[in-house]
Amino acid sequence: MRIGIDYRPVTAAPYSGIARQVLALEQALQTFGEVYRFTAAPLGHPHRQIAYCPASASPVNGLHRPRERVKFELGFLPQAIKNTMPDVYIATANTGLPFWQTPPDTRYVLLLHDVFQLTMDNHHGSRLKAMAYRQIDRFGMSRSVALADAIWTPSGFTASEVARLFPQAAAKIAVLPNAVPAVQPAATSCLPEGIPAQYWLVVGTREPRKNIPWFVAAWLAARQQHSKVPALVLVGSQADLPLALRGLDGLICVSGVSDAQLLALYAHTACLWQPSLAEGFGLPVIEALAQGAPVAVAEGSALDEIAPPSSPRFSPYDGDALQELMLSLALCPQAKDPSGQEWAARFAMPSYCERLGVLLAALRVGL
Repeated sequence: MRIGIDYRPVTAAPYSGIARQVLALEQALQTFGEVYRFTAAPLGHPHRQIAYCPASASPVNGLHRPRERVKFELGFLPQAIKNTMPDVYIATANTGLPFWQTPPDTRYVLLLHDVFQLTMDNHHGSRLKAMAYRQIDRFGMSRSVALADAIWTPSGFTASEVARLFPQAAAKIAVLPNAVPAVQPAATSCLPEGIPAQYWLVVGTREPRKNIPWFVAAWLAARQQHSKVPALVLVGSQADLPLALRGLDGLICVSGVSDAQLLALYAHTACLWQPSLAEGFGLPVIEALAQGAPVAVAEGSALDEIAPPSSPRFSPYDGDALQELMLSLALCPQAKDPSGQEWAARFAMPSYCERLGVLLAALRVGL
């Protein structure tokens, strides 16, 4: 089986959650056939040695921009697919299928992580830019949904949201939970500088739906009530916080962490908190559980599905209740529990490959 994948997420942001999923997908697909990568990159970028790329250069930090997307999906991708003729081509970042189907024997898959570009406020430099990107995303996603032979989502929550927004595509939707590769041992020496012995952890701060200012305000209030509330480590930029919440005592922001550093942060935290208003999956939860860390999650989205039933849950709108939970866990911390790693094993590569094989077999029926 010849399988093409959109590799742009890995080129643009190799440490992002979506990029890690593309890498896991690439690894899994190699057990089912020959994998072809398609991306855009600057001249001299190492991905030009392993992927099909447009001859012209593209800036790594601008692959998401409308001009670059149109240049790739309209100007380059249709002919590249026609030349390589994969049996299956997988768009890996919510949109990105070519503007028309060619050749007709190629089956198109849309990996739709979430639909928050259409349903929630996202981080943009201005209101005008936000409106423009929403319309562009709506057009691109609608076009890809219509063109796709199959739509794979990482959770039942995302599947139901896609079906709600695109009811005509409901029959094409299937759930492929995200993959978390095998647990690697995490060394304390890999922790970023300045991390205290006791800390809570939050991963991801940029998008408004991550709900970080609300969470930090609740943590600050709880910490003012009791000294046992641990320091808070945010993996993300301090610039994503309001000015009033920057530079707080006990608040540590780290960015640009390596995979080894992230694993160490998971392994040594007293608790990973995921306070998001909505998540299409919630990869940090499974990554933390795989390292043996306790987790506490917000209610109301895919986090309901992926966190163990025993994990503490809280409303992402009730700050007082969150403070009570924080104080409770500060005074009686959760013990590291091997059952969390057993739960995370449900999302390990063997299970992922098994489910992926079922979905690929369904596509083969039409080949």
